[in-house]
Amino acid sequence: MKAIGFKTSLPIENQESFIEFETSKPVPGAHDLLVKIDAVSVNPVDFKIRQSSAKDTVLETPKIIGWDAVGIVQAVGEKVTLFEVGDPVYYAGDITKQGSNAEYQIIDERIVGRKPSSLSIEESAVIPLTALTAWEILFDRIRISAEKDKGKSILIIGGAGGVGSIAIQLAKKIAGLKVIATASRPETVEWCQKQGADFVVNHKDLISSVREAGFEYVDYILDFVDNNIYWDTMVELIKPQGHIASITGSSEPVALTKLKSKSVSFSWELMYTRSMFQTEDMIEQHYILNKVADLLDEGVLKTTLNQTLNGFTAANLKSAHELLESGKTIGKIAITF
Repeated sequence: MKAIGFKTSLPIENQESFIEFETSKPVPGAHDLLVKIDAVSVNPVDFKIRQSSAKDTVLETPKIIGWDAVGIVQAVGEKVTLFEVGDPVYYAGDITKQGSNAEYQIIDERIVGRKPSSLSIEESAVIPLTALTAWEILFDRIRISAEKDKGKSILIIGGAGGVGSIAIQLAKKIAGLKVIATASRPETVEWCQKQGADFVVNHKDLISSVREAGFEYVDYILDFVDNNIYWDTMVELIKPQGHIASITGSSEPVALTKLKSKSVSFSWELMYTRSMFQTEDMIEQHYILNKVADLLDEGVLKTTLNQTLNGFTAANLKSAHELLESGKTIGKIAITF
């Protein structure tokens, strides 16, 4: 099969930053599906791993990355019960295994969902990683529920990005929250409004901007940009007994003691935790993806696709990574095979 990968971490403009090569088609294990991939999307995790995973070394075999795919089940392992050959599926993958930048991929059935029937392959490909991340941070980490939390306020830092775009929709449509999203350019402000944000505030002067929108404090804060840059701002804006959650990691220690006087909770979210550690509830990602597919098919949620590149080529992967690395992408980018 054809695959695209890299042997060493190089700047994206380097000719060898991605290389096309032939490799053996993988064989599914007991709980695995073999999927023929029709489309993928790119996420910030892709370029971060490309930049760091083969630094100062040259791998014997090219590393295949990519976490988001849509395709058709070609074969199933002996213990598979959730899918059959011929089923259209979508998923975000497992960071410990081969990625989706290949013609075929094996994937544990427990982290796979049915493809939304009303969406195209490119519209579906951009959903899994961001939807799982947003769903888990809202409903598994903060444990928001519409029954008890409807009408509360949530600040989403990074509203126009991939995760922010679907998080706005889930927070508004499913949780019933008042959604405040950050953006600063006219096109990102408009995008956040289209996703359903009630208020769009400027991240360049966030405290003043939130308060000008009428909020002294907010019940919940989601950080999708940079924990360290926004830490003191989040500490100031969070309501006493509120909850902050982040996906961005931290280059410096997080000063959790600053949350003590307000009795504020803090959570990390990593979409890969369930698959990395084979957690007992790993199959929850199957259920979440199916639920999201239902919501998309019902028109409650909408795709966050904003750009499509046609053709499974190293050149298109490079273009997608360049766009992501610019930090100015809006919504999601898909690549069709």
